[in-house]
Amino acid sequence: MAEKVGPEFGPLAALAGEWEGDQGVDVAFGNTEGSMITTPFRERVTFKPFGPVDNGTQHLYGLDYHMAAWRTGEENPFHTEIGYWLWDAELGHVMRCFMVPRGQVLIAGGTVAPDATTYTLRAEVGSTVYGILSNPYLARAANTTLYEVTIAVAPDGSFTYDSTTTIDHARVSEPVAHTDHNVLRRLPEA
Repeated sequence: MAEKVGPEFGPLAALAGEWEGDQGVDVAFGNTEGSMITTPFRERVTFKPFGPVDNGTQHLYGLDYHMAAWRTGEENPFHTEIGYWLWDAELGHVMRCFMVPRGQVLIAGGTVAPDATTYTLRAEVGSTVYGILSNPYLARAANTTLYEVTIAVAPDGSFTYDSTTTIDHARVSEPVAHTDHNVLRRLPEA
């Protein structure tokens, strides 16, 4: 069920609620295949509003975020994420903070207008602001060096995202561009 949120959530207000999409396309390096593979998927995302969260004089409003994605025809998800999307009105920043169960965490951010319907967030390995951390195995075998996602909220009640995760993969000489795209539609309120 979508909870009503006010202007204090800035551009995140449009995302509150539950969403599904079955037009997902994941392009990634397949370890078994030893090459890039394309995987169609469906996903479900829940954004639950909370806030304010006060860090001294900083006031954040956010969305508690849960996502799962399933390969077409499979019962168990092949990818999940948990985390938060945050809005800092004073700085005009949106932040996406999430963890994946491969032992990796990421905080991506960007400057965004309060009424923006399209925006891009970015994180880089080694940065202490909007950065990426991985466990020792991933850092050695498939180190994520850059993450960028563009969100576009449409008037028809959908949103799309396009993300590129750049990975230095031990089995490939050049950086790998792992991309994901989907179109999600808000689920009807119960």
